[in-house]
Amino acid sequence: MAPRDWYKAYLTNPEAVEIEGLESFEKQTCRNRALIGKGIMLSVPVKKVEHKQLTRDIEISYQSHWQHQHWIALVSTYKHTPFFDYYAEFFKPFYEKETRFLWDLNNEIHQTIMQLLHNCPKRIEGFAYRGTTDWRNEELNRFFGDGKSILDDLFEFGPETTDHLR
Repeated sequence: MAPRDWYKAYLTNPEAVEIEGLESFEKQTCRNRALIGKGIMLSVPVKKVEHKQLTRDIEISYQSHWQHQHWIALVSTYKHTPFFDYYAEFFKPFYEKETRFLWDLNNEIHQTIMQLLHNCPKRIEGFAYRGTTDWRNEELNRFFGDGKSILDDLFEFGPETTDHLR
């Protein structure tokens, strides 16, 4: 799930940001990691990545109980926020079913977030955007600030999240 600053940039100018599935997968990026709350890092484990494997072809590993661990972390982090009880039902299904590809999981989560932000275009085919893709680029690291998850804002501000991000 992309950081909140990605959504802020996207809501401000959708042309300015991109996630590309035809690039080589890079480990330790927001493609399979999210920082929630006060520094809790959630990471979706992936099966062995071959050299130059495309991002869209990365498979999720279910050898560990990461879904249960992620859900417990989300509940413990956000259960006292004003909108957790309302929005939790939108995210719980991602932690109850198995999705084969990381790309598909990210796309489904993104679509859910966009619906909750009341700014959902019709399904974004291919989950590809225009712009830069190097999430570890120094300029982007400055642009994307603290890297915190959009969930921090959704659970805190609810329907006012879009206004808060702008």
